Amino acid sequence: MLLWLLWLLLLLLLFLLPMLTMIGKQTSHKARLSWLASLQHRVAWRVLAWAAAWQRRRLEHSTLHVGQSQQQALTWCLQGAQGLRCPIRGSTDMSTFRNHLPLTKASQAQEKESEGHLPPPTSNQYHGETSLQATLLGLVALNKAYPEVLAPGGTARVTPTSPWPSPLPWPWRALGWASPTGAKDSETLLLEALRSPELRGLEAGTAVDLLDVFLDLESRGEELAAAIAVGNPGAPLPRRAAELRDALNQGSRGLALRLWPKLQVVVTLDAGGQAEAVAALGALWCQGLAFFSPAYSASGGVMGLNLWPEQPQGLYLLLPGAPFIELLPVKEGAQEEAAPTLLAEAQKGKEYELVLTDHISLTRCCLGDVVQVVGAYNKCPVVRFMYRLDQALSVRGEVTGENVFSEALAQAVGQWPGAKLLDHGCVESSILDSSEGSAPHYEVFVELRGLRNLSEENRDKSDGVLWP
Repeated sequence: MLLWLLWLLLLLLLFLLPMLTMIGKQTSHKARLSWLASLQHRVAWRVLAWAAAWQRRRLEHSTLHVGQSQQQALTWCLQGAQGLRCPIRGSTDMSTFRNHLPLTKASQAQEKESEGHLPPPTSNQYHGETSLQATLLGLVALNKAYPEVLAPGGTARVTPTSPWPSPLPWPWRALGWASPTGAKDSETLLLEALRSPELRGLEAGTAVDLLDVFLDLESRGEELAAAIAVGNPGAPLPRRAAELRDALNQGSRGLALRLWPKLQVVVTLDAGGQAEAVAALGALWCQGLAFFSPAYSASGGVMGLNLWPEQPQGLYLLLPGAPFIELLPVKEGAQEEAAPTLLAEAQKGKEYELVLTDHISLTRCCLGDVVQVVGAYNKCPVVRFMYRLDQALSVRGEVTGENVFSEALAQAVGQWPGAKLLDHGCVESSILDSSEGSAPHYEVFVELRGLRNLSEENRDKSDGVLWP
């Protein structure tokens, strides 16, 4: 604690020194502010790099001693259980833990929560050691891959939620995001980003959130352009408004790079099920741009962190610390449930469902998120999100899984000239009560770009692919 206080005092001194040395000098006010902001950015970045290096050493130790790290995570969960009569409090034996706490499906956990049997889940902003670690190491990895993105004014956020799991403490706010401080609505954030043509990075809470931002931008383009033309008092921006109108008139494809010609990367948070939104953004508005998610998150916290921004598909290192993670093997057609494994026992190429235990509910919750092990970092698995379980369609007992349906629909849309799939949904006809006069069937809803009317020929193509 004393070390941290000394460090903060030193940092405060470094921030105040420029103002003291500038007193009495014959320089313009604008030059003073620019020089001070530059120095603050350099100091803040060096402190962040130092903190990230410390977190990296902790990560190396925990992933090399994964068994010990997971045991500590389990102990923390059991000792920190709040408001519950824990049947195994004081015991951290793995067999005892599994025998007394059976696996629970996410839907069952939600039912217990609604009945008041469980405390409410943690907030969407995942605080704690793991969240801070993912944020610091993610920022360093992003800066290594794209050095100009985190330069002063190089990045803007366009949604109220942030893709970074942990909010940055005060000193690191000097890194210089172009977004206005304290803004809580998407329109204010978007307008500020549109006024900054030199952006290198664009941030949004999730890819789905960013998709909504671009759809809103296209539907309200003239209104936003008028707001930019007015600008701030004494600083009208008619030229930038004209650039916005011109960019929108050229269509959706490549819009982001027309608005921000120096843009390099889009940063969003992966919470599972974002693949279609990322694909739609990459095919249209954000064509030619890289995507980076600093972490993989779930309702109980950060599950993994991304150290590889240059990879086109998100790869995540599953963390051995809290919350406690187990891996449940996914077996096609298996009648009996397989036994969960620990992180060190994961096998490359295998698919697993994530099982999460946290200190709030003390429930071994099967999240339904299926990941595939693609490699290892020290002794911890590196995974890629694949699909979600327990989302299947069955009107005649065929049980069509979400991943199978989504892949087939994407293949069908690929046969429709000029069409891009933005989003889709599918329900059984019995749910909509639309089976009267016809055999049980599926109702498929699609959001498309580039195709206005779906012909009977294209409908037949989709039927042939979805249900050959």
